[in-house]
Amino acid sequence: MKSFLTLLVRNRLALAGGIVLLLVVLLAILTPVLPLADPDVTNTSNRFQPIFSEGALLGTDHLGRDLLSRLMWGTRLSLAVGVAAAIVAATIGAGIGIVAGYYGGRIDNIIMRGVDMLMAFPYILLALAIVAALGPGLFNALIAVSAVNVPFFARNIRGITVGLAHKEFVDAARLAGLSNTRIILSEILPNVIPVIVIAMSTTIGWMILETAGLSFLGLGSQPPQADLGSMLGEARSALITNPHTSIVPGVMILIIVMSINLLGDGVRDALDPRLKSGALSRPMAATRVERAEQPPASEGQGLLEVKALETQFHIKDRIYRAVGGVDLSVEKGECLGIIGESGSGKSVTALSIMGLVASPPGVITGGAAYYEGVDLIGAPYKRLRDMRGRNVSYIFQDPLATLHPLYRVGDQLIEAIRAHRPIGREEGRAKAIELLNAVRIPNAEKRISDYPHEMSGGMRQRVGIAMALANDPDIIIADEPTTALDVTVQAQVLTILDDLRRSRGLAIVFITHDFGVVAQLCDRVAVMYAGRVVETGRTSDILDAPRHPYTARLMACVPELGGGKRRLEAIPGLPPVVDKLPVGCAFADRCDRAQDACRNGDIALAQTGHHAVRCLYPVAQEEIA
Repeated sequence: MKSFLTLLVRNRLALAGGIVLLLVVLLAILTPVLPLADPDVTNTSNRFQPIFSEGALLGTDHLGRDLLSRLMWGTRLSLAVGVAAAIVAATIGAGIGIVAGYYGGRIDNIIMRGVDMLMAFPYILLALAIVAALGPGLFNALIAVSAVNVPFFARNIRGITVGLAHKEFVDAARLAGLSNTRIILSEILPNVIPVIVIAMSTTIGWMILETAGLSFLGLGSQPPQADLGSMLGEARSALITNPHTSIVPGVMILIIVMSINLLGDGVRDALDPRLKSGALSRPMAATRVERAEQPPASEGQGLLEVKALETQFHIKDRIYRAVGGVDLSVEKGECLGIIGESGSGKSVTALSIMGLVASPPGVITGGAAYYEGVDLIGAPYKRLRDMRGRNVSYIFQDPLATLHPLYRVGDQLIEAIRAHRPIGREEGRAKAIELLNAVRIPNAEKRISDYPHEMSGGMRQRVGIAMALANDPDIIIADEPTTALDVTVQAQVLTILDDLRRSRGLAIVFITHDFGVVAQLCDRVAVMYAGRVVETGRTSDILDAPRHPYTARLMACVPELGGGKRRLEAIPGLPPVVDKLPVGCAFADRCDRAQDACRNGDIALAQTGHHAVRCLYPVAQEEIA
């Protein structure tokens, strides 16, 4: 309940709608005790008094009745009828939808075909027909409005129930011997109540409008009883000469319906579990930066230099330290491999460089990323947008997430170029064909017109690489681009990347969890664990003589061909949860070399020549042999 209210209050429009609606409801409740004139007493000698007249704050109508009094009583009545109609329609419609969705088969067909027949008629015409059959009156208008909205609830709830009726927890309830009635009441209903509440919150305003429409036509509230619709109907003859008699109830209808709709949207969002988790929150254009300290200065180490980078995810009252102070650098023409288990912070580190971590919930809280000596962290969005794809490009793991399924690959390549420089149609097509040839896609002149689904996974990944190369970037960040590919295609993609690096002088940051890929492609490697670099050095040095126990155990998990029989190792335990990182070495609880000193404080990354390791008791050379 607390999280629901918190999400509701954060929505400013919903909060404003809720406050306005609360004031209207309070006034409606207090109407009987307020010092108001009798709303039904006529005084024709006092008719059509303007607003702010003495004794009539909002003026009088054509019979001299006080408009303020009639407005308050009419609002009270309209709200009561609208809420009552919503409750009746939701109750009956939800009951029909649950029964149809749960039982299915013939029962579902019969019920839903009847609902379809009701939905075939326009709402207002069906309501008019029901009132014509029952006779004018507010109660009959309530029945009509409820009846025409039952199909809306029935269809929505039936769709939800169909999905729930075949879930495992419902099957378990059947196996436990519960009756259908018990299953519906104890298993189905609790799961559809949020949907019912959301549907009600978004339809009460519409039901108030429908009731007002019937009263406007003389089929709802009957004289002298006032509701907002009947007040509008009585004032229509004086719309030109005395417009205030129409404006007063019309503005109140607008206020009520707008506030209900705004609050209803907020309730819908607050009850949506995806929004509670932040999954549907619209991210900012660039990652939010909140650095408490001045970032460390650049040391001029390479084309791209990352210094003490820290990135966190703030979700409710928890802070996930995904990246906890990473130092990296890559030279022009060099390939740097970043390796580690899933969740070690590799991808978040790469995305943080160009401000691509989604905010909310991501926040860069420290460090810097220098491109040619200029810090990119916190740079203006215009500069970052200009550099994305032009100076620094990304190749993502899933090409289907990169390529739009409804556009041809050639058009998408041309669009990537046009985002940074003007180019004609023919020139763009020639450039796209050149890029496809560069990544060795056969028959590029024809494949340029293919849609992504017409290509294999390896071909799509090559298109992703071509898109990354479209603007001749200086750096390519490849985030596990070969993970979903078979070994043959993987080898081809790696060869393409290596050839492009050497021919174009590209710097590549290659994220992977495969030491075989590292050995084939990378000049240097950085091993990450729990958001920090635990070992870094030249690829040959680390592969031949890993110093950190985590690196050694990670390599021992890789099977070797032709090496005879040996035990395939596994690292015991699980990586630590990054919102509760232990003091000292994060790997200590899984390490067979850990001692008390490992858990006492922060451990620095000790540099020895080209090799650096974050460990107090590193693996010795003789132990590796």
